[in-house]
Amino acid sequence: MASRQVVQQQNRGEVVPAANKQKNMVVERKNRRALGDIGNMVTIRGVDGKPLPQVSRPVTRSFCAQLMANAQAANAENNKSLAVNANVVDGAQPIKKAAVRKPVQKKPAAKPKPEERIEISPDSEVVEKAGEKLSKKRAPTLTSTLSARSKAACGVSDKPKVQTVDIDAADANNHLAVVEYIDEIYQFYKSAEHEGRAHDYMDSQPEINAKMRAILIDWLVQVHNKFELSPETLYLTINLVDRYLASKASPRKELQLVGLGAMLIASKYEEIWAPEVNEMVFIADSTYTSRQILVMEKKILGQLEWSITVPTPYVFLVRFIKASMTDVKVENMVYMLAELAMMNYTSAIMYSPSMIAASAVYAARCTLNHSPAWNETLKLHTGFSEEQLMDCAKLLVTFHSTLAENNLRGIYRKYHSSEREAVALLPPPKNLMLSI
Repeated sequence: MASRQVVQQQNRGEVVPAANKQKNMVVERKNRRALGDIGNMVTIRGVDGKPLPQVSRPVTRSFCAQLMANAQAANAENNKSLAVNANVVDGAQPIKKAAVRKPVQKKPAAKPKPEERIEISPDSEVVEKAGEKLSKKRAPTLTSTLSARSKAACGVSDKPKVQTVDIDAADANNHLAVVEYIDEIYQFYKSAEHEGRAHDYMDSQPEINAKMRAILIDWLVQVHNKFELSPETLYLTINLVDRYLASKASPRKELQLVGLGAMLIASKYEEIWAPEVNEMVFIADSTYTSRQILVMEKKILGQLEWSITVPTPYVFLVRFIKASMTDVKVENMVYMLAELAMMNYTSAIMYSPSMIAASAVYAARCTLNHSPAWNETLKLHTGFSEEQLMDCAKLLVTFHSTLAENNLRGIYRKYHSSEREAVALLPPPKNLMLSI
C-alpha cells in the first residue's frame, strides 16, 4: 500500500514530496481498517525517530482505541515536521495540520426489544410479541398430514389408551396360573382352534341327522353329570364325536357306541380316576359289550391319528369368565349356554370354540343385566367386539328361550338345581330377543 511506502521512506530518512504525501494520506484514510495495523504491521516511531516500545498487555477495546489515538498523534507530529522541511527545501506553501480523528465513543447498547417467539403445535401457533400473547389456528401442513396418514396406516393412534383391568394380578404368586406366559398360551389356542374343528359332515352321513346328534349329546351330558366328571371331559368328548363322524360314516345303531368310546378316551385323557369299561356298559343299559366299547375306542383313536390335544370351547370359557369378573351365577349361566351351543349342530359346526365361549359370556351378562354387557377388558382377552358376537349370542338366546319346552331335558335338569343357581329358570334377555 502507498501508506506503507511512505512509512518505509520515513524509516529510511528519505524526504517525501508533500503532494505525494498528502495523496497517500487520503488513500490511507479510505483503505484503513479499524485496528488493522496498530502495533502489528507498522513500527510506530516517536518524534525523535526512535521506535516506540511494543506493548504486550492484553488487547481490549478501550486499549485499542487508546493505541489508535497515540499512533495518530505521533503520525501528525511526523507529518508536521516533514511538511516544514519540504517547504524549506522546495519553497512550497505549508500544509495545514491534519485533523486528528478522535476515538469514536460507543453508545451504550440499547436493550433489545423482546423478540417474537413462535411455538408451532400440530393444530395452532402461539405468537408472543412485546409481552402480548396471540393465538391463532393455522391450516395443517403437508408434513403433519402425511404423518397422520402414516400413523393410521400402521395402526398407531395418538388417542389415549383405554384402561383395562389386569385379571392376572391376583395370581402373580400362583405358579399354576403361569401368569408369565398365559397370554402366549391363548394366542396359540386361537391360532390352533381351527385345526381341531370338525367340518360340516351331515350330508356325508346316510343314517344320521342333526336331531340324532342332539339326542346323543343330551344323553352324554347326563352321563357326564352322573359320573361327576370334569367339564374338560365333556367338551373333549363332543369334539371327538364330531371329528370322528366327519371323517367316517357310521350306522345309526353305532351312534351311541361312538359317544361311549369318545367319553372313555376323554376320561382317560382328562380325569385322574376315569370310569371303568364295565361302568360304561352299565350306564348304556348293556346295549353294548365291553369288547365293543374297547374296539370303538381303538377305531376312534386310529381314525383321528391320536390327535387329542385340541383347544375346545372350555379352555376359552375359563379365560373369558375370568375376564368377565362376575359372580358364580354368571359362570353357571355361561356354562349352560355353551352346552346348549354344543348340543345344537348348527352352532357347534358354524362357530369356532372361541366365538362360542365369548358369545356365551356376552349373552350371560345380558341375561343377568350386567352393565356394560361388553367392556374393553373382555374385548382385549377375547379378541371379539360386541358387533362380532351378536349373531352367535342371539342364537344362544334362542336355545335358552326354548329350553323349558324342549323334549331334551338333560341340560335343563342339570341347571335347574339350586347347586347351579337355577339359571335354567331365568328368562332370556329381551334386548336380544326382539331382533331374532
